[in-house]
Amino acid sequence: MVITAATVFGQNLRLEPLNPEKKALWKREMDCLLSVCDYIVEFTPKSHNLRNGAAVEIMESRQRSDIYINLPALRKLDAMLIEILDSFQDREFWYAEQGSMSANSTRMGSFRRVVQRNDEKWWVPVPCVPSSGLTEKARKHLRHKRECANQIHKAAMSINNSVLSEMEIPDSYMASLPKSGRASIGDPIYRYMYTTEKFSPEYLLDCLNIASEHEALELADRVEASMYTWRRKACRIHSKSSWSMVKDLMSDVDRSDKNHILAERAESLLFSLKQRYPELSQTSLDTCKIQYNRDVGQAILESYSRVLEGLAFNIVAWIEDVFFVDSTTRNQD
Repeated sequence: MVITAATVFGQNLRLEPLNPEKKALWKREMDCLLSVCDYIVEFTPKSHNLRNGAAVEIMESRQRSDIYINLPALRKLDAMLIEILDSFQDREFWYAEQGSMSANSTRMGSFRRVVQRNDEKWWVPVPCVPSSGLTEKARKHLRHKRECANQIHKAAMSINNSVLSEMEIPDSYMASLPKSGRASIGDPIYRYMYTTEKFSPEYLLDCLNIASEHEALELADRVEASMYTWRRKACRIHSKSSWSMVKDLMSDVDRSDKNHILAERAESLLFSLKQRYPELSQTSLDTCKIQYNRDVGQAILESYSRVLEGLAFNIVAWIEDVFFVDSTTRNQD
C-alpha cells in the first residue's frame, strides 16, 4: 500500500488534481488491497427462529469490529483528500520548478526569495502568485481547504494511534527494556516526576526546551521505554515477561504503588509530547510493532491511515507555502 501511494502521490508535490491515470490506478489498487478485509471476520451470536417457532442462538459472521468501524472512515477521508486536490483545478497561483523560472513564473515578477527559503527542499516546486497577490476569494478557498486537511490529518492520526495501541508489543521489545526507568529518562526528569505532588507534563516539556523534532523523538522513545519498565515492575514480573502477561495483570496493580504512579505520569508525558509535536515520527516501539505484526487487518488499517495522514499533512504544508508567497508578494508592494 505504501508503495502504491508513493507511485501515485510521490511526484504530486503541488496543489492540483491527480491526472486521470493516477487516480484510476489509486482506486484500482486500493479496491484490490482492501478487498482482503471482507474475509477478516468474527462470529457473533444471533437469535434465529425455527419453523416450529422455537428460538435458537446461532453464530453469524461479520467483518471484525476494528475493520468495520475504521475502514469506512478511512475510505471517506481518502475521498475527501482527493476532493481537496480536485478543487484546485482553477487556481490563481502556479508553480515554478526549484532553481529555475518557467515562462509562467516570470510573466508577473520574480520570486527567487522564496526559492532560497526552500533550499533544504530543493525538489519541491515553488508556488508563484500574481504581482498583486491572491484575491480574497482565493485566500478564503485556501483557508477552508487547509482547515479541512487539518481535520483529516487529525482523524487519520487518531485512527493510526488507535490501531498501533491495539497491536501486540513484541517480546523482543520487552526484553530490550532497561532495568531502571530512571536510567532511561535521566535524573532531572525522574526527580520532577517522582517528587512533585501535582504532576504537570506541559510544565515539564516547557522546562526541557526541546529544540528539534529529533530531540522530541528521542525523548518519546526514552519516556515510552521507562513507562513499560515501571508497568512491568508494578506487576512484579521479571524483565523477560511478555507484554500480554503485563497487560493481564495491570488491573490487579496497587494504584498507590510508586511504579504505577510513575508509569501513569510517563504515559501522560508521552501523550502531551505527541500532542505538542503532531508531526513526530513513529517511536521505536511503533516501528517494532509494525515490523513484527502478523495481523493482516491491523497491518492494512495502520498503513492506510499512515498514508492518508502523510498526504493530509503535505496538503497543509503546500497551502502554507502558497500563503507565505502571497504574504511576501503583498508586503513587497
